[in-house]
Amino acid sequence: MHLTRFTDYGLRTLIYLALRPEKLGMIAEISQAYQISESHMTKVVHKLGQAGLIETIRGRNGGMRLARPASEIGLGDTVRALEPELALVECQAGEYCAIGGICRLQSIVDEAQDALLGVLDKYKLSDVAGPESKALRKRLGVAAEA
Repeated sequence: MHLTRFTDYGLRTLIYLALRPEKLGMIAEISQAYQISESHMTKVVHKLGQAGLIETIRGRNGGMRLARPASEIGLGDTVRALEPELALVECQAGEYCAIGGICRLQSIVDEAQDALLGVLDKYKLSDVAGPESKALRKRLGVAAEA
């Protein structure tokens, strides 16, 4: 199973914003913190906004912030919102398979996928980037809120 780089960047963006909920984040600073191109980050931020995970504020003093508290943002829902196709094998995506209907692979892969998403559903963004995330803050150069 493999999540796309886009989903990885989306999760990282949310982590960064969760570490500083009182401040607006900027694409340039998040890109620099993770060493990701601003072009990629712009696309990620756009999708996060469409998914209702972040709010973007335009203008000179603009930026972005979480749309709701980190404790209300589920990791499973985030992956579902960002991942374009969760199918692991072609038959899961409804594509033709020569052994479709008589093979158990699809049901087994469905079960594995459900298990992964089930684990992610147990966790919130705050479990990854909570107040005790001192090492994470230091690594990303994010100052603790006063």
